[in-house]
Amino acid sequence: TMDDDTYPKTLYVGNLSRDVTEILVMQLFAQIGPCKSCKMITEHTSNDPYCFVEFFEHRDAAAALAAMNGRKILGKEVKVNWATTPSSQKKDTSNHFHVFVGDLNPEISTEDVRAAFAPFGKLSDARVVKDLTTGKSKGYGFVSFFNKLDAENAIVNMAGQWLGGRQIRTNWATRKPPAPKNAQDNGSKQLRFDDVVTQSSPQNCTVYCGGIQSGLSEHLMRQTFSPFGQIMEVRVFPEKGYSFIRFSSHDSAAHAIVSVNGTAIEGHLVKCYWGKESTDMTKSPQQQNKKVEYGQWGQWNQVYGNPQQQYGQYVTNGWQVPSYNMYGQTWNQQGFGVE
Repeated sequence: TMDDDTYPKTLYVGNLSRDVTEILVMQLFAQIGPCKSCKMITEHTSNDPYCFVEFFEHRDAAAALAAMNGRKILGKEVKVNWATTPSSQKKDTSNHFHVFVGDLNPEISTEDVRAAFAPFGKLSDARVVKDLTTGKSKGYGFVSFFNKLDAENAIVNMAGQWLGGRQIRTNWATRKPPAPKNAQDNGSKQLRFDDVVTQSSPQNCTVYCGGIQSGLSEHLMRQTFSPFGQIMEVRVFPEKGYSFIRFSSHDSAAHAIVSVNGTAIEGHLVKCYWGKESTDMTKSPQQQNKKVEYGQWGQWNQVYGNPQQQYGQYVTNGWQVPSYNMYGQTWNQQGFGVE
């Protein structure tokens, strides 16, 4: 939704004449849409004054940027850009206590996460991590607490809680990528989305589900897997007790694997992992179960945002490139992973 905090609502307005007042700026910008506030920055005596204009709606801010950039106010051509926080002003939360929040419904916003975790203590930060290119949620986020005890309470009490129709996972956020999963894991241990999503190429949308000795039907599989996304195709092999479910997206498939693996369907404990990527869905499960280990940070970066896309760097004249995902970027630079 456009009212999510991913979409900026505050404009930087620079190159102002010294005679421009907050009231004048408000009057001009309010013609485009309702303004929440205007703050004039004048303490840098050597530089021209500039101000920040905050709108209630992202779309009004975007319209004002287009309409006002380059317009003359009291004889001077003003520069309008999205306002972003300079890195120097970013609060240092490195010594705070960071909680990883996973398996989030993609509709869940930063504000939803903040509201869910606020009862446990004073938060210094909360963020749903977004894909830099699409602006969509990656299905996980972080919450930072000032106090360790608050963070511990949140991890214990929020684990498995329902948020937006999905049970969320909580854990300490750590500074290293997870070790590859143990070969002797019997599959009953709770899988993690961040591990599963990188175990197969982003093109692979097929889930293998095995262990249903009786009662296996396409209807049962659709019933079981439809909560996780749009199903494109189901193939069932009742005599072999397994089936393949192809989703419309890799993420949906990963969520399905995480959520269904180790659960009981019709009284049978099932195992789920990635199906083979080829269209040939009839191969035996042994050929399916190829687990991909982490190659250095390569696959990790697919999960945690692309470090090449360094948004929000300072530009010498005090301007900044719009930074839609400062937080995701920060976590990426600090190298946070999931324990």
